[in-house]
Amino acid sequence: MKKVLLICVIVVFSYGVQTLKPSKSFHASGNVQTMVVKDNLLYSGTSNGAVDIFNLSTKGKLNTIQLPKIKDFTGDTIKAKVYSVDFLKDSLLITSQGENGYNNIFVYKEKKLEQIINTKNKLLVQKANFITEDLILIGLLSNQVGLYDIKNKKHIYLTQLSMSSFSHFMVSEDKQTFISTDESGVIRIVNTKNGQVLKKLPAINLDKIYQLDYKNKVVLTAGQDRKSVVYKNNGTYSLDFDFLLYSCALNPKGDIGAVAYNEKNEVLVFDINSKKYLFNLVGQEATMTQILFINENELLVSSDSNKINYFKLGGKK
Repeated sequence: MKKVLLICVIVVFSYGVQTLKPSKSFHASGNVQTMVVKDNLLYSGTSNGAVDIFNLSTKGKLNTIQLPKIKDFTGDTIKAKVYSVDFLKDSLLITSQGENGYNNIFVYKEKKLEQIINTKNKLLVQKANFITEDLILIGLLSNQVGLYDIKNKKHIYLTQLSMSSFSHFMVSEDKQTFISTDESGVIRIVNTKNGQVLKKLPAINLDKIYQLDYKNKVVLTAGQDRKSVVYKNNGTYSLDFDFLLYSCALNPKGDIGAVAYNEKNEVLVFDINSKKYLFNLVGQEATMTQILFINENELLVSSDSNKINYFKLGGKK
């Protein structure tokens, strides 16, 4: 059995950990819930029923995709909250709030919005990702995960991972596997093609994992139990904090991690292999919703506000 190294983090940084303020910010049409970057464009899904599109270089807003309004349980017309966005080739996948407690999924392509999942499907989809142009992976609140065929409007599979409620999943770069987690803190590596659980990782988080990331076979978690756990081939370790961890991310190589770690909504950037703390990112105004690496040295941080902060990490090694 692999040894698990527990590291208690005292949030008094030693000399050499650089505090960074955002070098620029983007302002969305509502509180930002989710983001994806493709071809120098930032797509941000908001609580205001919209996906805003920004140019990363100029910082300008290019367009806003407005989702159809819905009726809530009282019959009032409201804007549909966006839960997740994903991009493949020239198509944007949008998961949003629906009516009667269910959720909707849209594909935005060539400036046209097509609904592929609606209330009639009776699905409580929390997140969806493209696997191919015609296949999407969905995670339901019930902790069922499934592969859905858009073209033929049917499930390839829909499997129950556990009886705990769904929390988050992330797809591998080659889309052959994905990792999924729930309120129990258990992480499963799953075959994308057939939904078969390939492996359960040792349970280090003892409560709900809010978010996780999966890059280059490295897994990083952000947990309700105030632990951020790193799983990699040559060992597993945990960073312990004094605050609930709502968000985390890995850079594309999987050698740099970032975790939202305190009540000031700051982000700790650290070296996955050496465990060295590199940067402390400040300037977030609310509870963080996502950390997203654009590349090895640049990242975006969104919170439950309309502001998205951009940071460039210099001299991290």
